[in-house]
Amino acid sequence: MRDTDDAPDPVDARLAARLAELRAERGWSLGELAERSGVSRSTLSRAERAETSPTASLLNRLCAVYGRTMSRLLSEVEAEPALLVRAAEQPRWEDRSAGFVRRSVSPPHAGLRGELVEGRLAAGADIAYDRPPVPGLEQHVWVLEGALEVTAQDVEHHLGTGDCLRMRVWGATRFRCAGPEGARYALAVVLP
Repeated sequence: MRDTDDAPDPVDARLAARLAELRAERGWSLGELAERSGVSRSTLSRAERAETSPTASLLNRLCAVYGRTMSRLLSEVEAEPALLVRAAEQPRWEDRSAGFVRRSVSPPHAGLRGELVEGRLAAGADIAYDRPPVPGLEQHVWVLEGALEVTAQDVEHHLGTGDCLRMRVWGATRFRCAGPEGARYALAVVLP
């Protein structure tokens, strides 16, 4: 445990904030969490305000209540993501056979729910996904250049330059560049 006169350790501060978020996401009071976890309200309150460094036993009890492994909880409070992601540091991946280039402009991070991707499809490219990686994934497709056909929930949407399609993805999707020229789009992805 840490002396309360000291500034909180940055990891303890992020852990405290995440514990408070988890309780708030469920709409529980400190009293409700105390009943569910068997941990006193005062201990929970001090842990959520980073006034104390939680013990492994305390974290184990809270992880059980929140349905998480300790590894997952701790990965959610890793070091803060870099504020600035330089173009040279943005991972790029290419599927040459499909005519698709993907650049992770704002890569995913355990502490963030969203990411930003730039996609480029060559003329005639047609990419189908049988399911989302996470059901209910929120996506915003903004066409920056060219034209794009996006099929979601069996509905085909025709997007031109400047158009934006907003959707939650529950099933199969398809991205197709039917025009004579390629298409470039931004894809904002937000975890549910």
